Amino acid sequence: MTIPTEPIGSIPRPEYLLRGSEQLAAGTIDQAAYDSLADRAVRETVERFEATGSPVVTDGEQRKPSFATYPLQGVEALSPDGAVIPFADGHTRTLPVITRGPFRYGAFAAPYLEATRALTSSPVKQAVIAPSALSLLYPAAGIDGYPRERFLADLADEAERDIRQCLDAGAASVQLDFTEGRLSLKLDPSGGLLRDFVALNNTVLDRFTAEERARIGVHTCPGGDRDSAHSLDVDYADLLPDLFALRAGAFYLQLAGEADPERVLALVAGRTTADQRVFVGVTDPIDPRVETPEEVRDRVLLAARHIPVERLGTCDDCGFSPFADDTSTSRDIAFAKVEARVRGTAMAAEQLGR
Repeated sequence: MTIPTEPIGSIPRPEYLLRGSEQLAAGTIDQAAYDSLADRAVRETVERFEATGSPVVTDGEQRKPSFATYPLQGVEALSPDGAVIPFADGHTRTLPVITRGPFRYGAFAAPYLEATRALTSSPVKQAVIAPSALSLLYPAAGIDGYPRERFLADLADEAERDIRQCLDAGAASVQLDFTEGRLSLKLDPSGGLLRDFVALNNTVLDRFTAEERARIGVHTCPGGDRDSAHSLDVDYADLLPDLFALRAGAFYLQLAGEADPERVLALVAGRTTADQRVFVGVTDPIDPRVETPEEVRDRVLLAARHIPVERLGTCDDCGFSPFADDTSTSRDIAFAKVEARVRGTAMAAEQLGR
């Protein structure tokens, strides 16, 4: 396939893994028993990715509690009353805040990657959380003896370590999850918070060489949880000028769920540069209907009218279960959508003579 296609991240966890997580929390199974269940879920996820013909695989984030909070596993200096993320259907997710410094990750993504690479000969992609998202962990009231500037410096060091470990461990690509990009414009319509986010992320990205940044991408979407989004009402036109200021080699854009994707594509075409590859979303994890390969093909052909095909790729709009307890989408539907994406992208590539 000459138009690359990649998953974004999470796949819904199987029932036995969700049940095992509850049992681990209740103390009725130990960590070793839970790890055995997680190993099984990862193995099955990789096998199902390969069965779709996907040229790139992931572990589906089976071991992550959420796409955003995996670095906090084992971190004790946390309080649960942090930033609240409201979704359109009325439910919320709440981030914790740190209570003291210095800030250090409790877990890194490289072990997930290494475990997955041991199961497959396919290229493996690894998603990591963007430092901008974790900047929300610092409390508004501050921390005595640990100013925000020191926290951000520590955060940048830890985020660099997270990305670099994945590159060194052989990731085909590393994806920064930047779902807070559009959300920031709801929190601060002036764009000041968004620009702060971009500056922080660039502080980390600038520590990598041009060759390394070619393997680093940024994913943006309006959030996806329990078939609802947190910032779909935020116009891409307000996000894109700053988004493409991020010094990454690839951008993974939610598009299938947009009301007017051609308008967004026209905006994207006017903002990207020759060294940026754009992966457009061609399947919508929030929509329970499985797209046909023909629909995917047509979405790719539409994108190719605006983005040079040599810089075009496809992806899912978002992960299918970014929070581990989200069961709104089944594994079967998720993999059916993945297969439609893979087949439809191949159909478009053939029609475009690629």
